[in-house]
Amino acid sequence: MQNDVQEQVSLVVFDWDGTVMDSIGRIVSSMQAAAKQTNLVVPSAFAVKQIIGLSLDPAFDVLFPGIGNTQRQQLFDYYRDYYVMHDTTPTPLFAGVEQVLQQLKAQNIKLAVATGKARRGLARMFDETGLEKYFDTSRCADEAQSKPHPDMLQQILLELDIKAQHAVMVGDTSHDMKMAQAIAMPRVGVTHGVHDRDVLSQYAPKAIIDSIPQLLQVL
Repeated sequence: MQNDVQEQVSLVVFDWDGTVMDSIGRIVSSMQAAAKQTNLVVPSAFAVKQIIGLSLDPAFDVLFPGIGNTQRQQLFDYYRDYYVMHDTTPTPLFAGVEQVLQQLKAQNIKLAVATGKARRGLARMFDETGLEKYFDTSRCADEAQSKPHPDMLQQILLELDIKAQHAVMVGDTSHDMKMAQAIAMPRVGVTHGVHDRDVLSQYAPKAIIDSIPQLLQVL
């Protein structure tokens, strides 16, 4: 870990996939299955991991450049179907997540989610995990510009009337770090998701942690 974030934190914004939930394996296998079903070149696991956190449209542009509208829609439908209905890869919460959320709420810190999931997907995850009660607000891929554009964070800050310097973005990818950096919001990288310490450190995070419970030590 690096130095402490700051003395006064009013809001902590969490990414979801790879930060709160260990869903990377299911995203990878579902995307590969959808590509195969759509008769596209199946991307490597590494390639799929690099788009985790992006909205699906820009993710498809990276993984399947030049894809037409018909195949794009098929890919979207297959991916959603595999992820929700057929892929049995476990997606547990990372250890200690709920306890950390409880402690932050007890300190009167507001909590939010900024995710590449669509609203329907996040709602399903809230239902499965029971975590919605901890969050004051959230922004999803179909409600804002895709990461790394800071639109999600800007909407959250405006809604909660909190300045960027009094908030912290917590995420596991360069996309999370970039969007916070764009508006000078302090950020904490988490190494148990997609990107490692070397990648995360390129975006001047105030801290890099290896597990969510360590967040309490840097806030």
